[in-house]
Amino acid sequence: MRQYECYELRLNGPAPDDFVRADVQGSFEMNGKEITVKGFYAGDSTYIVRYLPMESGVCRYRITGVVETEGEITCEPAADGIHGMVRARDMHFQYEDGTYFYPFGTTVYALMHQEDVLVEETMESLKAAPFNKVRFCVFPKHYDFNHNEPPVYAFEKKEDGSGWDVTRPCFAFWERLERILVQMGKMGIQADLILFHPYDRWGFATMPQEDNLVYLDYLMRRLAAFPNVWWSLANEYDLCGAKSVKDWEEIEEYVAEQDAHHHLLSCHNCFKNWDFTRPNVTHASIQSKVLNKVSEWRRQYNKPVVIDECCYEGNIQHIWGSISGKEMANRFWRVVTMGGYCTHGETFLDPDQEILWWSRGGRLKGESPARIAFLRKIVEELPGPLEPAENWIVKILHISPEEKEQLRQQADPFVKAMLQMDSGELADFTSSEFVYQGHCGEDAYLTFYDLRTCAEDVLELPESHKYRVELIDTWNMTRTVLLENASGRTKLSLSGREGMAVLAVRK
Repeated sequence: MRQYECYELRLNGPAPDDFVRADVQGSFEMNGKEITVKGFYAGDSTYIVRYLPMESGVCRYRITGVVETEGEITCEPAADGIHGMVRARDMHFQYEDGTYFYPFGTTVYALMHQEDVLVEETMESLKAAPFNKVRFCVFPKHYDFNHNEPPVYAFEKKEDGSGWDVTRPCFAFWERLERILVQMGKMGIQADLILFHPYDRWGFATMPQEDNLVYLDYLMRRLAAFPNVWWSLANEYDLCGAKSVKDWEEIEEYVAEQDAHHHLLSCHNCFKNWDFTRPNVTHASIQSKVLNKVSEWRRQYNKPVVIDECCYEGNIQHIWGSISGKEMANRFWRVVTMGGYCTHGETFLDPDQEILWWSRGGRLKGESPARIAFLRKIVEELPGPLEPAENWIVKILHISPEEKEQLRQQADPFVKAMLQMDSGELADFTSSEFVYQGHCGEDAYLTFYDLRTCAEDVLELPESHKYRVELIDTWNMTRTVLLENASGRTKLSLSGREGMAVLAVRK
């Protein structure tokens, strides 16, 4: 047993009547802390109980139920490079040991439901890609460019053929899913596992709520001890017509209750955001193209914000799947400089077969992954996570009536004119005048000029420190030193091109 790594006990016993709700549980005690988890039946008279140790030391365990045993085992300290589960802390993410985790995600919805050859091709692509989080579905997906039958299903069919018998899991399916999770874990990739979605022709999207909870019971028993799993309740929960908001809330509460290790949990939307202020929700997972709202959402939800769908680089007919590689890269820069995180997707037509990365995986064809890798390197070299540096125009959206009245007393005609606008008009105006700038306290400042073509600019830096200032070409992936010992009000000579950024780091 090693700290931060899934440990499992395998025991033999008689097969249960109900393969999902098997009577087996384990109690693990170490350093005065005890966790109780449910085990599961894995077929072939085998029961498995899994545990994820967060500390090192002597662990005492006791297994009870249909099979029983007890003992103790030494849990060794974490191996080099193993940091534990990712947690949401303040507005950002950190591993269990405190190391910051910066999500640079991608989407391969039906990865799990392809033939082995295509799954392995996808994994090989991920090895060379900049993505450290992958969104994919437990259930198969039926949608444009994704019409294949999966190799296996999560459950066996009912004997009368009327639907799925959720009390009879298909063990080959779950073993296959676990192999993918383990493989991703070895590559340092977090698996953002989507539990439900609306794109279905098999009946998984319309199961009764009782069956939904039985399915989740088995999933939690098997997967909750994997350190690299996140729970996404749904892809586009608001399109799932068979479930009410009350159903979704019950699902959310059930997942949180059954997860003894408390993984990250969120819910993805199509139109209406989930209520991310709910206590079980750890971060906001949002589909939106209005990316300048990231800082507003951070303030509204007081949790990390991940734009898990901002359209896809590609050339298909759908409006959401036909942005350029440059625009995809720009969207990452916009989100990141506001203290948020962004997720990639790719939808290029394949002349030979219907294999698009966003749905089935395979090979990456776009131009944005290399630029996203360039941005990720810059972010991971910073002294800490970025916070949005909102300008005075944006701040007007959030000040109190008393502060607005004080501003009205000023002589500046621009401020007075702005204060005559209602909140909607002001929000529209600020979106067109947005400045994408983030900072790490006074240690670093990162400004993305986006579509602006400035030949010069003024950077306001603290006079008490010296800064190395670089000009960054986000598309050509170059970094040029402009100044070595800048401080205070600093005039910069820029390139006059789109897609430029300036980074100032304290020396």
